[in-house]
Amino acid sequence: MPRIETVFKNAHGESLSGSLEMPSGAVKSYALFAHCFTCSKNNLAATRIARALADFGIAVLRFDFTGLGNSQGDFSNTNFSSNLQDLLAAAHYLEAHYAAPSLLIGHSLGGSAVLAAAQDLAAVKAVVTIGAPATAAHIKHLFADSYQQLKNQQSVQVELGGRSFKIQHQFVDDLEKYNSVAHIKALEKALLIFHSPLDDVVPIDEATRIYTAAKHPKSFVSLDHADHLLSNPEDSRYVAEVLSAWASRYLATDQIPVKKADSEMQAVAPGSVIVCERDKKFTREISMQHHTLISDEPIAMGGADLGPNPYELLLAALGSCTSMTLRMYANHKQLDLQDIQVELHHSRIHAEDCVSCEEQPALIDRITRVIQLTGNLDPKQRARLLEIANQCPVHKTLQNKMQIETSIID
Repeated sequence: MPRIETVFKNAHGESLSGSLEMPSGAVKSYALFAHCFTCSKNNLAATRIARALADFGIAVLRFDFTGLGNSQGDFSNTNFSSNLQDLLAAAHYLEAHYAAPSLLIGHSLGGSAVLAAAQDLAAVKAVVTIGAPATAAHIKHLFADSYQQLKNQQSVQVELGGRSFKIQHQFVDDLEKYNSVAHIKALEKALLIFHSPLDDVVPIDEATRIYTAAKHPKSFVSLDHADHLLSNPEDSRYVAEVLSAWASRYLATDQIPVKKADSEMQAVAPGSVIVCERDKKFTREISMQHHTLISDEPIAMGGADLGPNPYELLLAALGSCTSMTLRMYANHKQLDLQDIQVELHHSRIHAEDCVSCEEQPALIDRITRVIQLTGNLDPKQRARLLEIANQCPVHKTLQNKMQIETSIID
């Protein structure tokens, strides 16, 4: 499955690092994953769940909150409110470049964050929490004696998960603002709660608080033997499977083209190609009789960079045909040709720069092709292989006068 590494800005102009796990087929919907407190987007549970959901057609963006992982900023200057701002920034990034997320997923404190942020995201239809406390204020117990110190000091150094972090006084003050479950009562989104009765970080009573406060539709799934971090890969996979089945009831799939079932797909005749939209920008699904490809444009050009652009596909056609033709000839003549590498480049040049052109428009297309042959070949054999390269079928097609007939049907 393709993974797109992303960078976007938070409310303070700092760069946040994200990874977008894309399905190998059509995208049914987009989701946003908020990781656990002091974790990162590369937390095993976040990574496994995102990849598994991509198997089910859900594209998932997971990102590092400010000051964590590969994101810029100082963690000691963050608080729960800044986490919410980061979530909104990630959602706006998805909406601007792909599609607005319709699903929010939060693990541990990330679950509290998605519960609080959901009301500000109209496109979100469903919310999922995994081992989450009902309110952000729950994590005050993690600071133990440090919480008492913060009443008299501006900052203290704390140990969390084997790492040392500086916590500012304003961090704890901010938690007090999120000590109510009123926002859960007003959620008005479908809600799914995952929690383990063996969770020794966030007790299952917190899941009870969330479930009791929320209105229907709401569901609870017990992660019987799982630990808080879902260390067992089977637990992550189970979450993804149940989540995907549950979410299909609530997520609209008509906003993004969905790949049809094999029984519904239009048959592609041998030698033909069908190109369909995968989004409303540049991502295209190219179907042949037995194969499927993705074509796209780079992110800098407004695309999602999920596949080669049309000119790269053109060069690939010429390059692969060149290599195949050389191999067929070398095998037939029993030449000692051990390896073939073809490098191609497309550009547009002024007609006067083309010494072999007579009457051409101001600009013409030019493809440069460099072939590297490895093997015990004499000069005569190499010269002959160059002639053969120029006789490959795609080469001839590109150099022939071509007629393209186009029509539009309903």
